[in-house]
Amino acid sequence: MTALQTLHAEIVECRRCARLVAWREEVARVKRRAYLADDYWGRPITGFGDPRSKLVIVGLAPGAHGANRTGRVFTGDASGAFLFAGLHRAGFANQPTSERRDDGLKLKGAFITCPVRCVPPDNKPTPDEVATCRPFLTRELALLRPTVFLALGHLAWSATLEHLNWPRGEEKLPDFGHGAVFRHPEQGVHLVGCYHVSRQNTQTGRLTPRMFDAVLARVKGLLDDHRRKRR
Repeated sequence: MTALQTLHAEIVECRRCARLVAWREEVARVKRRAYLADDYWGRPITGFGDPRSKLVIVGLAPGAHGANRTGRVFTGDASGAFLFAGLHRAGFANQPTSERRDDGLKLKGAFITCPVRCVPPDNKPTPDEVATCRPFLTRELALLRPTVFLALGHLAWSATLEHLNWPRGEEKLPDFGHGAVFRHPEQGVHLVGCYHVSRQNTQTGRLTPRMFDAVLARVKGLLDDHRRKRR
């Protein structure tokens, strides 16, 4: 078993946040009418993708009837449908859809994770819950060692900056924004911001496929730059 597999085995057994444990299990027990026949996962979720990749995509938390049902991040809901379609267009995924853990989806040169591993009520984890879950993200990212991070939303941006240890002496953290790009002055890695792929953003037009494609094109350019510098 690899160090990453060992970490993931630890994550799925976590019960540290009583509120989140109660909520994830209630959702799995009550279920949504459309999924009454499904056996919900109802546990913490782990990262997913190519562990050798230099791109890590950071989300927020499992969807109640997406990852909390299927057991794989961004799988089985509208957010994942938008995300994986875009990753497929950009060449990071072998197929544009993701409905189940065993549906054949494979990521190519990308890994997806999130700062909060259990579905929170109203998609709003508390600061204490984010802090409790932070060591899992820190350990996961330390094993992956990416050169480019894509943060989906403000919480993902902040969590990634926490992991990167914002240099001392700097007065202000870089602001999150769609399309924002930050290069760590000491580590040389890049952080790219993107609106979250939630239905709230994609169905209102705040985030369109064209906008997402543009961000992914920027990400690919940065990955190419890092590859050239290693030669």
